[in-house]
Amino acid sequence: MLKIKKFPNTFTILFFLIAMFAMLTYMLPAGKYIREMNPQLGREVPVPGSYHVIDSSPQGLFDTLMAPISGFYDPVSGVIGAIDVSLFVLMVGGFLGIVTKTGAIDTGIARIMVLLKGREIYMIPILMVLFALGGTSYGMAEESLAFYGLLIPIFMTARFDPLVAVSVIFIGTGIGTLGSTINPFGTVIASNAASVDFISGIELRFVILAVALFVGCAYVMHYARKVQRDPNASLIAHLRKDHEAHFLAGKPTGDNLAPLTLAQKGVLVLFILTFAIMIYGVSVQGWWMAEMATLFIFMGILCGLVGRLKEDELINSFVAGAADLIGVALIVGVARGIVVVMEAGNITDTILSYAETLVAGKSSILFINTVYWIEMLLSFIVPSTSGLAVMSMPILAPLSDFANTGRDLVVTAFMSGIGTVLFITPTYGVLMGGLAIAKIPYITWLKFIGPLVAFFVVLNGIVLSIGATL
Repeated sequence: MLKIKKFPNTFTILFFLIAMFAMLTYMLPAGKYIREMNPQLGREVPVPGSYHVIDSSPQGLFDTLMAPISGFYDPVSGVIGAIDVSLFVLMVGGFLGIVTKTGAIDTGIARIMVLLKGREIYMIPILMVLFALGGTSYGMAEESLAFYGLLIPIFMTARFDPLVAVSVIFIGTGIGTLGSTINPFGTVIASNAASVDFISGIELRFVILAVALFVGCAYVMHYARKVQRDPNASLIAHLRKDHEAHFLAGKPTGDNLAPLTLAQKGVLVLFILTFAIMIYGVSVQGWWMAEMATLFIFMGILCGLVGRLKEDELINSFVAGAADLIGVALIVGVARGIVVVMEAGNITDTILSYAETLVAGKSSILFINTVYWIEMLLSFIVPSTSGLAVMSMPILAPLSDFANTGRDLVVTAFMSGIGTVLFITPTYGVLMGGLAIAKIPYITWLKFIGPLVAFFVVLNGIVLSIGATL
C-alpha cells in the first residue's frame, strides 16, 4: 500500500488547486448571470434564472502562472485583491518584533504563568468566548492574525502546544462565523440580498452559536488537558523542539524572572491598547486593513520609544518581525489566486447555476439541507462571506418561496454552510496564514479539527431541519 511520507507544503497545495481550477476552465462551460443594481447593497447582484452560456475563456499557462500575482492585485485594472491583508500581516509582524525587543512580552508572559499556575486551562473558554463574540458581532477574521504571535508563547509556557493556541483563536472566531447573529459582513449582507430583515431567524443562529461554542470549548480543553499531562500526546510532539526554539527561545521563566521595569509596563499598556483600538475601529468606525496597518505601524514606533529602544534597534526589530511573517503574507495572496482563475475563466456563475438546478422543486427539509451543502461547496471556492452572500443569495433565496421555506432560514443555512467549511478549506487565507504563523502542518490541523467539523455538520443539519418545520 502506497504511503505518503510527507504531506505537501501549504504553497504546494495552493499551487495545485490553482492548476486544478485552471483545468476546469477547459472542462466546464463558461457562463454568466445577468446582474442588476441592488440599491440596498450598493452593488450588482445576479438575477435568478438569467444564467446563460458565453464564449469560453480557458486559462492558459501564463494566466495560471500569473494567478498568484493577480491574487494580490489585478495587474490590468489595478483592483485590490489580497495585497491589503498581506501588508497588514507584515505590519503586525513588525509591531510584534518591536514589542518583543523591549522584553515586555517575555517578562509579562512569565508573570501571567506564575499568577495562573494550576489554572491555565481556564484561559481557553474565556478567550474562545471573546473571539466568538468578535466573530458573531462584526465578522472577526483577518484581524485575528494579530493575536497568534501573542498567544502561542503564552499557551506554550502553560505546557500546552501551539495547536491549542491556534484552536482558541481560530475555532473561537470560526464558531462566531458559524453562528453569525449580527455580523455585518455576512448575516446583514446576506439578509439584504435575500430581501429579509437580518434579525429574522436570529434565534436559530443563537442556538447554533451557543451549542457549537460549548462543544468547541470542551473539545479544545479535552485536548489541552491531555497535552498538559503528557506532552507526547500532542499531535505535533515531533515538532516540539522547533516550536520551543522559535517561540520560547530566551524567554524568562518563574525561576529567573526579572521584575517588569516601568518602561516595560508602559509598553504592555500600549500593547493592550493597540488591540482595543483595533477592535473599536473595526466594529464602530468601519476600519479595514489600511487603517489597522497604520495603527500597528504607529503603535509599534510608540512602543519602541516608550521601551527606550535605540533607532537602529527599533528599525531592525520591525524589519525582522515583518520578515518572520513574510511566508504568511504570501500565502494570503496565493490562496486568492484560486478565485482569480475561476472568475477569469467565467466558471463561478456556472457552478452557481448547477446549484440553482439542484435545489429546485425540493421539499422544505430537503431544500434547506441542500442549500446548506451547496453553500459549503461554494464557500470552498469563494471563501468570503460578503462575496459569496452577494453571489448566491439572490439566486437561492427566491427559490425558498417555492419550497415553503422562509428566506431567513436560507440566510442561516448560508452562514452555517460557509462557517463550517472555513474550518478546513485551504483556499481560506486566514486559516492557512494562522497555521503558517504557528508552524503547524495543514494535514495535522485536519486530523485535529475533523471530528469537531463533523459535529458541526450534524448540528447544523438538525437545527435547519427543525427550522424548516416551524
